[in-house]
Amino acid sequence: MDSASMGTTFSTIGIFAKHNDEGVTRTLHALTADLLGRGKRVLIDDSHSAADYGVIACPRSELGAASDMVVVVGGDGTLLDAGRAVAAHGVPLLGINLGRLGFMVDVLPDDMKTTFDDVFAGNYIAEARLMITARLKPAGDDLDTEGVLAINECVVRNQAFARVLDFDTYMNGDFISHHRADGMVIATPTGSTAYALSGGGPVMHPGMNALALVPICPHTLSDRPLIVDAHHEIEIHVAHTIEGGALYTSDGQVSQGLAAGDSVVVARAPYDLHLIHPPGYDYFNILRNKLHWGRGQQATGV
Repeated sequence: MDSASMGTTFSTIGIFAKHNDEGVTRTLHALTADLLGRGKRVLIDDSHSAADYGVIACPRSELGAASDMVVVVGGDGTLLDAGRAVAAHGVPLLGINLGRLGFMVDVLPDDMKTTFDDVFAGNYIAEARLMITARLKPAGDDLDTEGVLAINECVVRNQAFARVLDFDTYMNGDFISHHRADGMVIATPTGSTAYALSGGGPVMHPGMNALALVPICPHTLSDRPLIVDAHHEIEIHVAHTIEGGALYTSDGQVSQGLAAGDSVVVARAPYDLHLIHPPGYDYFNILRNKLHWGRGQQATGV
């Protein structure tokens, strides 16, 4: 994470906001009034009425290219959705927390004005988070060249929850292991505190260039999580003998069915997700307060 220097200019601000939420509407009125009062050009994703806020409507697919910074209003899920939409353009995201956890969206609505005072003065913390892309390879066909982006994780699991899934894992074409489990999570450092953590995976610092392979409820106790360097390509190959099919999901928001013999090939995305945090942001403080991880500092006596 890097502290930004003075002189950074954010002239056009995009807003990417959660749908159908009264709290979001109230926050958007305060947010747009603040930004317009600072002389900023303000765009809002076209799922909201731009006229209600006196700003400019912009399709979500174009928001990243048109903005110098994108302000995300909602919860962590909204930021994941926004990140996949705009990350390719290198535009940084700042999150206003209206969700339950607020692990990635770390600015409270009451702190917006102070945060913008700092950010527009160049006083903020910039951070890059690695992303991954998953390409599907149907049995007997070529690899899908487009792929699906993920910020947290890619998951392959059984569609029929009462059945175990048989699958193999490979790294750069080399066989890793055969698995019998409910599925597999391939998590980024950002996603290591999400689904992968509940499956027994490790917490990885967001600055790491690594991926965690975390089996979901494996039927062999020795089938444990594995951490690999993120420059490696990971393949999950679904067995030809499965019944009922499997399912691939990206960040729990994008999904696609898999048939027997299909594969999912996961690799580091060609670009990172860029985040902006207010001054004083502390990752370990977030862990302690949001996930109740570890303990606070203790005074010690002689």
